[in-house]
Amino acid sequence: MTSLNRPGRALALAFALGLPAAALSISALPASALAAGPFASLSGYWTGAGTITMKNGTSERIRCRATYAVNDAGNALNQSLRCASDSYRLEIAGNIQVNNGAVTGDWSEQTRHARGVISGGATNSAILARVDGAGFSAGLDVRFKGAQQSISIRPTGGSDVADVAITLRKG
Repeated sequence: MTSLNRPGRALALAFALGLPAAALSISALPASALAAGPFASLSGYWTGAGTITMKNGTSERIRCRATYAVNDAGNALNQSLRCASDSYRLEIAGNIQVNNGAVTGDWSEQTRHARGVISGGATNSAILARVDGAGFSAGLDVRFKGAQQSISIRPTGGSDVADVAITLRKG
């Protein structure tokens, strides 16, 4: 199993697992729900799994669960995400807003005392964004279809992580 106790790896993975799930959990919504805000249908519980691949080629399966609280307008949310494998655990909290298609927000990873910000763009079927934190950065691509999210994270600096791929389902 891969150990993720080095800060750069942990920070990139914290972002990869936490923020996308929070900021990028937009389901394919009918026009009436989009008028209320893209996060309108997110409130509730999500679970899923995926794979983290390290730059040296090794990979490990991860399991995740998330809880989302959405404001009445559907344009802001608070999230709590916990992910675990056989060799590590993450606890991530995030606050995310969307305004005219622009996503902004902040997050923290409690077990490693890490913090960061996100910026990017959103449609009703995808989000392309960038995350920056102390000593790392990453790009992400999230696609939405129904009650499922497909998330791909590619750290670009400060990490031994090459790719994170996660699928979450609502309910």
